[in-house]
Amino acid sequence: MAGHGDNSKSKASGPVDIEPLRQAITGCVRSIAGSGEVEVSFANERPGLAGDRIRLPEISKRPTAHELAVTRGLGDSMALRIACHDAKVHANMAPQGTDARSVFDAVEQARVESIGALRMAGMAANLNSMHTEKYAKANFSGVERQEDAPLAEAIAMLVRERLTGTKPPESAGKVLDLWRPFIEDKARGDLDNLGTVLEDQQAFSKVVRRMLSSMQMAEDLASDDNEPEEIDNPSDEDQPRSGETETEEVEEEAGTDAAPAEQSEAADEELDEGEMDGAEMSDDDMSEDADDHSETPGETKRPQSPFDDFNEKVDYNIFTQEFDEEILAEELCDESELDRLRAFLDKQLAHLQGAVGRLANRLQRRLMAQQNRSWDFDLEEGYLDPARLVRLVIDPMQPLSFKRERDTQFRDTVVSLVIDNSGSMRGRPITVAATCADILARTLERSGVKVEILGFTTKAWKGGQARERWLASGKPATPGRLNDLRHIVYKSADAPWRRSRRNLGLMMREGLLKENIDGEALMWAHNRLIGRPEQRKIMMMISDGAPVDDSTLSVNPGNYLERHLRAVIEQIETRSPVELLAIGIGHDVTRYYRKAVTIVDADELAGAMTEQLAALFEEKTGRTGGRARRAGRG
Repeated sequence: MAGHGDNSKSKASGPVDIEPLRQAITGCVRSIAGSGEVEVSFANERPGLAGDRIRLPEISKRPTAHELAVTRGLGDSMALRIACHDAKVHANMAPQGTDARSVFDAVEQARVESIGALRMAGMAANLNSMHTEKYAKANFSGVERQEDAPLAEAIAMLVRERLTGTKPPESAGKVLDLWRPFIEDKARGDLDNLGTVLEDQQAFSKVVRRMLSSMQMAEDLASDDNEPEEIDNPSDEDQPRSGETETEEVEEEAGTDAAPAEQSEAADEELDEGEMDGAEMSDDDMSEDADDHSETPGETKRPQSPFDDFNEKVDYNIFTQEFDEEILAEELCDESELDRLRAFLDKQLAHLQGAVGRLANRLQRRLMAQQNRSWDFDLEEGYLDPARLVRLVIDPMQPLSFKRERDTQFRDTVVSLVIDNSGSMRGRPITVAATCADILARTLERSGVKVEILGFTTKAWKGGQARERWLASGKPATPGRLNDLRHIVYKSADAPWRRSRRNLGLMMREGLLKENIDGEALMWAHNRLIGRPEQRKIMMMISDGAPVDDSTLSVNPGNYLERHLRAVIEQIETRSPVELLAIGIGHDVTRYYRKAVTIVDADELAGAMTEQLAALFEEKTGRTGGRARRAGRG
C-alpha cells in the first residue's frame, strides 16, 4: 500500500526512447538501398521519396508491433525503389494517358517490392503489413462494384501475387476479384511471362506495355523494339530538380512589393511523391491520433457520393460523353509554349503581384497563427504539469497532474480552386484569377494545406463532335447537353507547387476559353475532392456568369443548364462533407450558392479569395473546444 504522500501511479512506464529504433531503421534502409548517402527523416507528413531522400512517418511514443511493421515496410519499399529502379528506363518506357501511366507505375512498384520479398522473408512480412494498412485505410473491403475498384491497384495485386505467390491481404476486399476475370482474359500470357524478366526492368516494362495494349489502354512497343535508348534526360517526374537540393529564399516580410511568384520553399518540405504511389499511404495514415492508441484498420470509411442517384432525380441528359476529356494542362501544349505563356502572365500582372503577395502573406500569418500547438491538462499520464505542483504543497494527498501536447487538425485539409475558363473570362478576369490561384496555392501549401487547381470549358464553340453526332442521328428531340466538355487539371493536390507553376500560363492561350457548363464541372471537381483522404475538403468556385452553351440551349429549355447547376449545388451543400463557396466576378452568385461573395472588379479577387479562405479556417478553429490552452500562454 502506498504510504502517506506517495502519489505514484501504478501505470506503465513512460514513453520509450525511440531514437535507437530510428537509427536501426535508417541503417536497414541504407543497407537495402545499397547507399550510405540515403537520407532518412521521420515526420508527421505523407511518406515520400525524392532522389536519395526518404521521409517515413513519425514513430509514436508507444509504437505497436503493427505500426513498426508498417513503418519498416514503407522504408523497405522506398529503399527497393532506389536499389532496383532506373528512372531513365521508366520514363522511356512509360505510356501516354493518365490511366495507363497509373497502371504502369503501380506494376513497376510491385516489381521492385517483389524482388525484395523473394529475397528476404522478413521484408516480405513488412511489405505485407504496409499493404494491409494501405488497403484498410482506403476501405477496399467496402468495395462491391467493379467501377469503384481501382484498376491500377487490382493489376498491381495480381502481378504481386504471380511474382511472389502471396495472396492480397484481407483488407484488399474484392478489388482484385472484381477485375481478375478481365485482366486474366486479356493478358494471361503476359502475366505468365513477368516472372522470367523480374530482374530486367527494360524487358519487364515491355511485357507490361504488351499487357496494357491487350487491355486496350496503351499502344504496344513492338514497333520500337529495335530503337536504341536515346532518352538521356528523364522527365521531371522521374528526377529531382537541382533546385530541390538547395535552400531557397524565404518569403519577404509583408509590405514589400517583391513578386511572391519568385519565392520558393525549402526543398526539404517538398519531397516528390509522384513515383511512390504503390508504396505511399494516405495523409492521415500516420497522424498523431495514433500515438496513444493504434487506429483500427478501415476506420476511415469510403465516402458515399451525393451524386450516386442524382441522375434519377434531376431532368438532365447528356447526348454523348464520348468526346469529353479530362486532361492535364501540360498535355495541351508543349513545354516551350507553357514557359512562354507563363512569362506572359507574369508580365501582365507584374504590378499586381506585390499587392496580391501582401494579401497572401497576411493570409499565411493568420493560418500559421491557428496552427499553434495546444495542451490537454489534468490527465492521468503524459508530461508532468509543473504549474499544478503547488497543489501537492497544500494537500500532499492530491494526485499528480499531467499534460499532453496535441497538434491541431488544421493540416488535414485540402482546397480545390475551380476556375471558369469560359470566353467571357478572357482578358483581365482570367489573368487575375490565374495569378491569385497561383499565389494562394503556394501560400496554402506553405501552411500545410494541399491545393488543387482545376479549370473547365468546352472543346468547341456552339457544339463540337457531340452536336455533329446528334445531327447525323436525325436530330432526336430533347438531346440534353450537346457539346464536348474539357476539364483541365492545372495542379493536382499531391503535386508540389513548383512543378505546376507554369501550367497556369495555359489560361493565357488564345482559343482555350470557350463555353461553360458549370453543373458538370462542379460534379467533376467534387468527385475528385470526395475521394481524397483529408478530413476537411473545401471547394472554391470562381466564375463570372451563369452556365452558357449555345448548342445545348438552342434545343433545350432556356434554363436547362442553370436548373442543373442549382440542383448540383443543392446536393453538395446539403448531402456532401465538401464545403462549397463561390466568388462571382461581376456576376451575382449569391442566388446560387449559400456561401458566396460578388466582386465588381477582377482586381478585388485576391482580397475576396484570401478573406473567404481565412474566414473558413477561423470558423473551423473557433468550433474546436475542450480543455485546451495555446502553447506559450499562461
